[in-house]
Amino acid sequence: MGYSKEKRTMTNVTEEIALIPSGEFLMGSDSEGDHNPVHKVYIDTFYMDKYEVTNTKYLKFCKVTGHQLPEFWNMEGFRCGLDYPNHPVVGVSWHDAVEYAVWCGRRLPTEAEWEYAARGGLAGMNYPNGKTLKPSYGNYTKSEKGGSVAVGSYPPNGFGLYDMQGNVVEWVLDSYDRNYYSSSPSANPQGPSSGKFRVIRGGGWHSGPYCNRTYCRNALPPSWVDFNVGFRCAKDFNLK
Repeated sequence: MGYSKEKRTMTNVTEEIALIPSGEFLMGSDSEGDHNPVHKVYIDTFYMDKYEVTNTKYLKFCKVTGHQLPEFWNMEGFRCGLDYPNHPVVGVSWHDAVEYAVWCGRRLPTEAEWEYAARGGLAGMNYPNGKTLKPSYGNYTKSEKGGSVAVGSYPPNGFGLYDMQGNVVEWVLDSYDRNYYSSSPSANPQGPSSGKFRVIRGGGWHSGPYCNRTYCRNALPPSWVDFNVGFRCAKDFNLK
């Protein structure tokens, strides 16, 4: 289902974080793959970072906590380091992302929250900004950037979130089960109770158009680090 114009204007965007209003949406796609069946999901109001976590922000976390720097830090060609301060950090595992989120008083978004937020209030669309994906809409293979770009370089979606398509793929909280949608709760699903892999969502600069679709699912081992994977954080609405 979609949103009325009045509903969408409830979204309150500050400099760094957006308030995502509660609502129902149709999650997944009936096309072949692990994103079916389509099912109705209700999501409570929550906050979500407007931008992917940047190299500058992640470096501050490492300096304060003594956490190790990302795998590709200052390596030529990965755009990970202070030569690229506002690019999304990459080379971080799911465990690293969780530790960062806890440090800044937040958490990773659930898979359902991520898809709901990525859709930006649009119903029945393949991408965060509509039916199609063009190089002017996001940083993916056809954009031919050869790597990440500074966060916020492309137009935001209807919820004021940037790079929900392209730039880097993002870790989310959930464990992965290809059949989870068949038994997923209808309200605020948290994912399977266990699993070998963690879900990643959204396409990146090294991803083709299909992987940038709002419903597309992928997964990696939680200890994996990748030059095309970063993250953003979320926070419960009742936490100030």
